[in-house]
Amino acid sequence: MAKLTKRAKRLRRHKRVRKKVFGTAERPRLCVYKSLRHMHVQIIDDSAFDGQGHTLVSASTCEPEIREKIKDMTKTEAAKYIGQVIAQRALEKGIKKVVFDRGGFKYHGRIKAVAEGAREAGLEF
Repeated sequence: MAKLTKRAKRLRRHKRVRKKVFGTAERPRLCVYKSLRHMHVQIIDDSAFDGQGHTLVSASTCEPEIREKIKDMTKTEAAKYIGQVIAQRALEKGIKKVVFDRGGFKYHGRIKAVAEGAREAGLEF
């Protein structure tokens, strides 16, 4: 049997998680993706557009104004800041409760920091 790559294992975990985690209009899905350098966070309503999903709010460390603020932070501190930013943007749109989708990544380090940052800024999950 062929050995699975790290990415294939993550995608397998992500599929397993997505069977259970589904975002609705009342409680959309907070989806997190991390690359080696950046973090991308979206709040998605999966029930919109005939099950295709609709991104309601997003934040990323690639955005110029966010990149300026995080340039002297560690990756974990930047992840926590992204969590706070996504929570502020969500609250501005009237989103208070979300379902957390860790994207197949283990819940520690930067993924945990995003969740803690969002919780501190007022999101419930």
